[in-house]
Amino acid sequence: MENLKNASDVLFILLGAIMILAMHAGFAFLELGTVRKKNQINALVKILVDFAVSTLAYFFIGYGIAYGINFFSGAEVLAQKNGYELVKFFFLLTFAAAVPAIVSGGIAERAKFYPQLAATFLLVGFVYPFFESIAWNHAYGIQAWLLRTFGAEFHDFAGSVVVHAMGGWIGLSAVILLGARRGRYGKDGAVAAHPPSSVPFLALGAWILTVGWFGFNVMSAQSLQKVSGLVAINSLMAMVGGTLAALVAGKNDPGFVHNGPLAGLVAICAGSDVMHPIGALITGGIAGALFVWMFTLTQNRWKIDDVLGVWPLHGICGTWGGIAAGIFGLKSLGGSGGVSLMSQLAGTLLGVAIALAGGFVVYGMLKYFVGLRLDPEQEFNGADLSVHNITASAERETSW
Repeated sequence: MENLKNASDVLFILLGAIMILAMHAGFAFLELGTVRKKNQINALVKILVDFAVSTLAYFFIGYGIAYGINFFSGAEVLAQKNGYELVKFFFLLTFAAAVPAIVSGGIAERAKFYPQLAATFLLVGFVYPFFESIAWNHAYGIQAWLLRTFGAEFHDFAGSVVVHAMGGWIGLSAVILLGARRGRYGKDGAVAAHPPSSVPFLALGAWILTVGWFGFNVMSAQSLQKVSGLVAINSLMAMVGGTLAALVAGKNDPGFVHNGPLAGLVAICAGSDVMHPIGALITGGIAGALFVWMFTLTQNRWKIDDVLGVWPLHGICGTWGGIAAGIFGLKSLGGSGGVSLMSQLAGTLLGVAIALAGGFVVYGMLKYFVGLRLDPEQEFNGADLSVHNITASAERETSW
């Protein structure tokens, strides 16, 4: 029976890892559909290579920082309990690798390729696992202090703050240091539109992410015995709430409509195991409206050129999700309890602070020493030709 349980847990968490790995195709196609055609190849290549670099950083450094575990043992030792620790690493790696995938969308169309890979290594190797160790491995006594002070630990079941808020706020720091795309904002205050190159590809990316998210949330239980249908239904309700709120607030705009479910799913990650489905619906609805409002505000009024809106989508909605778990997780609002609003506020703000500090340090150092931006000619020609020497639609190369 013990062997059967171990094998079942390995298969369960392995399927979760594969589902989240597939979500990275969603990140790629969401970015591909949003950027201009001259940057589509770059979007695809960045997500794949970022994942490879993330794997090395997390395997050799990050996982050890987060959980005190390394893999410098013989294969016989690593294969114990059907290799559960190995597939657990794979599962948690897919979370860690989501951080640079999130950042990628914000800095699209003008960031240098290799400095971004260096940033990925530093973020996944050091910055992300530092907060991960606090939230999910009780490092440095912070969770114990929150429990003594407010009666509950900081609760983030599937990473509204640990993954999404971290990625979104790091993305904001990178976007600020990079500056806007050339021609995006005029000196007279005019805003030049850069419409999506392919709404169907954008929609495909959103759908891949939405489907994979049920592995992201449900399989955060990390064992078959702990799986909860409540997490699945809450994820569904938050997705629906985010979609409908974005539809209304975004006035039928397809970009907003397809990002709406993602906003709801970002927000529900933290409290998906403790909320009532109606609380999840409200949480997702608020997130969908927040995304539309903040995306419009940042792009048009504040002139922050965050191409995919990763700060509103992941940073703001992830922050809201961390706080919402402390509201709708309360028994008085239909939740299962075991959470504290003050602990959620403290843990969420800590995550935001670490993300901002880490993002500015990593990208600030890279900007100072090697530079972050393509030069004007490279940016004008597009990252596809400038970095990869090919275009997404090679009519010029194949027409004669």
